[in-house]
Amino acid sequence: MNHVVVTGGAGFIGSNLCRRLISNGDKVLVIDNLITSDGTHLKQFRNNPNFKFIKQDITTSHFALRNSKFEIIYHLACPTGVPNLTKLGEEMLRTCSIGTLSVLELARKNQAKLIFTSSSEIYGDPKEFPQMESYTGNVDPVGARSPYEEGKRFSESLIIMYVRKFNLDARIIRVFNTYGPGTSKNETRVVSRFLRNAKSNRPLPVEGNGKQTRTFCYVDDLIDALLLIAERGKKGEIYNAGGDIEISINELAKLVLFVTGSKSKIKHIPRPGHDHQGRRPDLSKLKSLGWQQTVGIYEGLKLTIDPALS
Repeated sequence: MNHVVVTGGAGFIGSNLCRRLISNGDKVLVIDNLITSDGTHLKQFRNNPNFKFIKQDITTSHFALRNSKFEIIYHLACPTGVPNLTKLGEEMLRTCSIGTLSVLELARKNQAKLIFTSSSEIYGDPKEFPQMESYTGNVDPVGARSPYEEGKRFSESLIIMYVRKFNLDARIIRVFNTYGPGTSKNETRVVSRFLRNAKSNRPLPVEGNGKQTRTFCYVDDLIDALLLIAERGKKGEIYNAGGDIEISINELAKLVLFVTGSKSKIKHIPRPGHDHQGRRPDLSKLKSLGWQQTVGIYEGLKLTIDPALS
C-alpha cells in the first residue's frame, strides 16, 4: 500500500486516477480548490477509509501537509481549457509556478516520488512530426495560449532543476488529448462537445475546414501510462502519453454521428487564429516501458456514450 497525494484530483483525469489507485489498495489524499470542478467525481469515494479530500489552493501561503508522510505525489493541478485561457490565465500561471514549487517542496520534505502531468501544449504549433520528447516546440511566449503553454514549460523547468539540485525522484508526462466518460457537463474539448451536441441532435461545430488533425487517448489507457511511468519510469525523464493515430476533426465529427446515430448536422464555424494544425506524439519511450494503447477511437466513443459498457 502506497500513501499517495493527488493534486487536482477532482478533475476528469484526476478522479479516474484516484479510482484506480484506490482499487489497487492505495491510500489517497486529494488536494483541489475546485476552481473548475464541483467535486462531483469524488463523491463515489466519500465513505472509503482509504480516501481523504482537502479543499485547498496549492498557491496560497498556508499550503502545507504537516505531520504526514507520502511515497508518491501525482501533480495534476492546473485549470485547463481554451475558454479559460483568458478567464483563468492568472490561475494557470500561479499554479504552474508557485503551486508547482510548493508541491516540489512537499515532495522534497517527504522524499516522495513526483509524477507531473505536463501537456502536449508545450510543443505549441509543432513543425516536427511526430513530436519526440527532445523536440523543443514552436511556441509564442505572449500568444493567446501562453498562460497554459508557458506555465507548463516553467513547471517542467522547475522540476528538472529539483532533480538536478536536490536529486528529487521526479518524472514528467506530456499528456495529449484524452477523453472518456465522466467529463464535466461544461467541458468544451472536442470529443465531449461533439457527443453532447449529438445526443440532443444539435449541430456539431467544426472549426474552419475541419482538416486539422488530433490524436485521442481513452482515459483508462492514459491512467495505465501514469501508473506505469510511476513504477518503471526513470528519474528526470520526460514521457509523451496519449494516442498516436491522427484523425481530422471532420472525420471525428462523422464518426460521432455514426456511433450515436444522431440526426445532427456538421456546422463549420470560424477557427481561432491560435488553434494548431495538428500534433502527434512519438510514443517510443512510453512503449519501451511496456505500454500499449488498447482502446481505439470507435470503441472509446461507445464507452464514453455508455460507461456501463466499460
